[in-house]
Amino acid sequence: MSLADADAERVREGVADAIVGGPEGLRETLGADPAGFLALVAAARVGAEEADRLLRVAVTGARRAGHSWEAIGRLLGVSRQAAQQRFAATPDAGAPAPDPATPERRVVTGVAALGEMGVLEAEGARGWHLVDLGPLYLVVERSPHRWRHRRLTLPSRATQRRLERDGWVVVGTWFPFRYFKRDTGARRRRTGRRPEPRRRG
Repeated sequence: MSLADADAERVREGVADAIVGGPEGLRETLGADPAGFLALVAAARVGAEEADRLLRVAVTGARRAGHSWEAIGRLLGVSRQAAQQRFAATPDAGAPAPDPATPERRVVTGVAALGEMGVLEAEGARGWHLVDLGPLYLVVERSPHRWRHRRLTLPSRATQRRLERDGWVVVGTWFPFRYFKRDTGARRRRTGRRPEPRRRG
């Protein structure tokens, strides 16, 4: 599934616009000052580094979603082996390893992108809220309240400000998603076995 020509052109234009529009005043400088082209080189280098990072994260996301190295290699125009050699060496795509678990903090592993919101819904009902995330893991902490979690595909600044006004807190971003949480104020659902009734003597 490769991009249609029009979609690919929109991506290219968006990247070029981000590079030229990144450094303050660069658009104006390019037409009047040769030094502006050095700033353009610096901005393009940052853009290339970020594009490579996002590609690695996108590949990791595709693997989390269950796609094969063969399918990923086809999109990249390389063999399955070449794709795996390039991207499997850094499975975390730059993400740090989660802190070790404690009684108040747990690491939920083996969580695929398509199922993680169901996991977060269940954890939030039991009073666990998201504090960190990475490839195939979620880090949650205990609280006395229930929590709600949301995941949006890189929301606009206006959307994020609206969510924050409504009490949602940004937890983090794992391209292409941004994760939010909100304390409902309700007491968490109790878990575990019910105590056995006392026998009458």
